Amino acid sequence: MLSVLSYGRLVARAVIGGLSQTDGRDYSLVTASCGFGKDFRKGILKKGMCYGDDACFIARHRSADVLGVADGVGGWRDYGVDPSQFSGTLMKTCERLVKEGRFVPSNPVGVLTSSYYELLQNKVPLLGSSTACIVVLDRRSHRLHTANLGDSGFLVVRGGEVVHRSDEQQHYFNTPFQLSIAPPGAEGAVLSDR
Repeated sequence: MLSVLSYGRLVARAVIGGLSQTDGRDYSLVTASCGFGKDFRKGILKKGMCYGDDACFIARHRSADVLGVADGVGGWRDYGVDPSQFSGTLMKTCERLVKEGRFVPSNPVGVLTSSYYELLQNKVPLLGSSTACIVVLDRRSHRLHTANLGDSGFLVVRGGEVVHRSDEQQHYFNTPFQLSIAPPGAEGAVLSDR
């Protein structure tokens, strides 16, 4: 997914000089977004931060800069479900939680978990699955905190070298770990990870 690569480069640029706790500078992520749906002929590209089945967000709070990427599972299209609805709603919910300050910068898993539980409790019917990656630059501690589920991911690059890479999580080939909302009665038949 092109947008993940773009974010990886931008995160790398943000931390390339190496962050230190004694440095008095105010750090923030300088970000941009670019993405393309897999099939340009179908006109799936949407306005906002959604690319085909995938979605992303960039949010700034006084304590941290946060970005997220969700890779929607395209297989839902075979069942008449728009895969972008789940990934887009997941990222919009994460973004709202960050902007409202309802997160702890050192706990990006909490942002993802809170967002997912809101989707599960949502009164509007929503079906689908997505992998997800959240990256938080904590401006107070000058640390980068990350959460990754599935085969989305990030790289940390310093001095032109990869110093950290997220691990892919897959059940088996082409079946990454994912957050899901299944149709009523099919909860056990649809793959969903916590």
